Amino acid sequence: MENATKISKELEFLKNEVANFEEIEGEVDELTEMMELFESASEDEKNEIKKHFEKIQKEFEALEFKSLLGGEYDKNDVILAIRSGAGGVDAQDWAQMLLRMYLRWSEKNGFSAHVVEETRGGEAGIKSATLEISGPYAYGYLQSEAGVHRLVRLSPFNADSLRQTSFAIAEVLPIIEEIAEVHIQPQDLVIDTYRASGAGGQHVNTTDSAVRITHTPTGIVVTCQSERSQLQNKEQAMKVLKARIHQRYLEEQQAEKQKLRGEYKSADWGNQIRSYVLHPYKMVKDHRTKHETSDAAGKRAANKLLVIPDLIQNPGFDAFVILFFELNLVFTFIANV
Repeated sequence: MENATKISKELEFLKNEVANFEEIEGEVDELTEMMELFESASEDEKNEIKKHFEKIQKEFEALEFKSLLGGEYDKNDVILAIRSGAGGVDAQDWAQMLLRMYLRWSEKNGFSAHVVEETRGGEAGIKSATLEISGPYAYGYLQSEAGVHRLVRLSPFNADSLRQTSFAIAEVLPIIEEIAEVHIQPQDLVIDTYRASGAGGQHVNTTDSAVRITHTPTGIVVTCQSERSQLQNKEQAMKVLKARIHQRYLEEQQAEKQKLRGEYKSADWGNQIRSYVLHPYKMVKDHRTKHETSDAAGKRAANKLLVIPDLIQNPGFDAFVILFFELNLVFTFIANV
């Protein structure tokens, strides 16, 4: 039954890919016919042809990008975990900003995302959060986000508005339905239930719906309280646990370690994959590709999705520098200065 479901999902995925390709093919044929009449067309008609061309160009770029995502798990859904690092309250605030950025990115790009677990900070922000993001090539798009993210700004939490450097780390794991290397024995699990905290309604806050699962052989602990029922939270926690155990297995295989996650880095100085600087100048720089932008208003960046050309030429740099500006985070920071 499980194998039939897997085959059915794969078939549906391939059907959608073929349909998408055939749709673009039809649009190209239509554009070819329109171009034959371009010279004699009116200005309004020429503008329509140009818009049609730009639309097809974007679709081609997206198709080209997908063709590069040929990794074993690139098509899979993804678990994205964020933890605040060095920087105190500012780091927790920064972790929450990253969380919002990934949620907005998912929404803008047609992915489904929901928060599986979130631990609030004492004064502001979050200590940690776990997202599940679903959609075609979710892991392929997000795998390069794994690593340390660095923010430099004038702290809104400091009475003297001193410059503060904060760090947060992102962990990116593919969701794999059938994991041959993962064999979880019931006796290896310690399952605790407790009352969920925070928002969630009367039912969530008055019943032991939250679940914590500890895998004793590895010491991995997963919590989930986002769903209404204990059973749903347990299923969600098990999904995350399997992904993390599988990740642990891969890390033991040195050849796979760099491909899926890279060297483990602590969330502090010198380990960042990307820096977001707001003072004394404004810049976002990816330290792996050396790509950077100083477009603080995000206007030029918003008009050109960097994710397509830059990931094709320089794997690792993606559209999140745009989201950093598009989400008005810069203006929020400036208002606090």
